[in-house]
Amino acid sequence: MLGSVNRSTAVRLALIGVAAVSMAACSSRPKPQFNTTPPATTPPPASQGADTPPPVSQGPLAATPGSAQDFVVNVGDRVYFDLDSHDVRDDARALLDAQADWLRRYNSVRVRIEGNADERGTREYNLALGARRANAVRDYLVSRGVTSDRISTISFGKEQPLDPGASEEAYQKNRNARTAIVSGAR
Repeated sequence: MLGSVNRSTAVRLALIGVAAVSMAACSSRPKPQFNTTPPATTPPPASQGADTPPPVSQGPLAATPGSAQDFVVNVGDRVYFDLDSHDVRDDARALLDAQADWLRRYNSVRVRIEGNADERGTREYNLALGARRANAVRDYLVSRGVTSDRISTISFGKEQPLDPGASEEAYQKNRNARTAIVSGAR
């Protein structure tokens, strides 16, 4: 009888150990964070009118105001999405608000929103997901006052990854929408 009790206790302990190891293996790792916040900018002097472009910045962020480089460097051109989602994340809203402000300031600029997905899933699924992501960004910009006739969308699905790796970090980089200037920039 004593041998069967020890064996029963050993089996229970082994099952508890297996359950603990399984739970630890399934726990989620923290997501890498990608900068989706626009860089801090100083407000224009009070004497500068709304139609006057801000002064050319100095140093490493120097770019001609209204240029594609100005948009990429001083505003940001890419936002990221969660797995199998096309919802604009909270951390992307400030960057998209800055894009909308910039696009309203330079109203002759036309952009193309390029939706992207990671490599998991079929080609067709990822093309559809990339299109939904591009449309979500377009809709957000339109809701912030950018006219829809200045925005086109395209989906690249999983065909143009930022990171060709097969890690979770690579997948997260590849789940994005990029706002590309196509015309009208200085």
